[in-house]
Amino acid sequence: MSNSKINIEGDKGIWGILLIIMLGSFLSVYSASANLAFVYGKVSVGQILSKHAMFLLVGLGLIYVIHRVPHKYFGPISVMGVVISIILLIFTLRSGQQIDGANASRWLRVPFLGISLQTSAFAGFVLLLYIARTLSKRHAHEWTLKNSWVIYVPMGLVLLLIFPANFSTAALLFFSCALVLFVGKYPLKFIGVMSGGGVVLAGLFVLTVTMMPNMSHRVDTWKSRISSFSSAEGTDNYQVNKAKMAISNGGVLGQGPGKSVQKNFLPQSTSDFIYAIIVEEYGLVGGFTVIVLYLMLWIRIVRIAQRATSYFGSLAAFAAGFALVFQAFVNMSVAVNIFPVTGQTLPLLSAGGSSIWVSCMALGVILSISRDTKQANSESNPDASASASDDQPLTPVAS
Repeated sequence: MSNSKINIEGDKGIWGILLIIMLGSFLSVYSASANLAFVYGKVSVGQILSKHAMFLLVGLGLIYVIHRVPHKYFGPISVMGVVISIILLIFTLRSGQQIDGANASRWLRVPFLGISLQTSAFAGFVLLLYIARTLSKRHAHEWTLKNSWVIYVPMGLVLLLIFPANFSTAALLFFSCALVLFVGKYPLKFIGVMSGGGVVLAGLFVLTVTMMPNMSHRVDTWKSRISSFSSAEGTDNYQVNKAKMAISNGGVLGQGPGKSVQKNFLPQSTSDFIYAIIVEEYGLVGGFTVIVLYLMLWIRIVRIAQRATSYFGSLAAFAAGFALVFQAFVNMSVAVNIFPVTGQTLPLLSAGGSSIWVSCMALGVILSISRDTKQANSESNPDASASASDDQPLTPVAS
């Protein structure tokens, strides 16, 4: 009987937080989707909610399957994943489509499934795992600019392919990569050289595309987002103003479930600005609860990174966890006008397909590392024969 039941392992705290966030997403997506149903007419709230439920169920399946895989296999998988992601990014950049009148070159349509995938999200996830793997393999050796090509080449290709269609994602990914390199004891002076080189290349790219009529609209989009951040005009600023109105209307306890008014005016009420709808309906109490949930998730992840039995496991848990939690706080910061509009969703709470699945893949990797650590501790038999590059815990990771 015991052999037939589903065996869920790993950190129970993360499983609990994950389920709370997922269940809570049904309330927020159900309410916020009323705007989409009214605008587009052809879809109902029930259809949107059913699609969201399907994405979450597939995501849970991904978490379960991935968390059962020993984390040592994710290093080699990340190498293959980076190659696949570069190919997908090239294809996506060349065959970008218009979705509802907006430039969507960052999305790749899957014809038979009827869904669109955000290839940049997958690329960012596997790139961070690849960097963790590379640092763990070579941390016992001295880094030089010459042997750093194993980091710079894959990282540069991925960022250059994301940058033209999605500047904000490329910038946030670059920051995440730089932080993982710093935590992984990569020389700070080389991180500075890498950052300076990135700024120079980005500047040259912008200067080049401004002279190309078919690409200059992307630069105009970047300019408008930055300028609207500090002005009262622009489409992005319209969304931020509506989000601030929603937050203001929420007060302390909120208007109540389903009683948001601004959801009828926010174009991205189910994704980019869902946090504003949550605060309007559940007040500062609801908004603070969301923040606490992500902070609790981060604390659990840091503990897993600290206790991991391998250097790669420590770095991989930190990298995957930081990217997820960092995205969450960037999304909430946009809603309260701390950051310009970035187009980042609220992980597991916003509606979406690929964003949910990538978040679930990251959590699956983290739970796999937690599972392996618990098994190693229970057996009380560390593998002394393993190489130092793979089996030393990452002591610098700390909250």
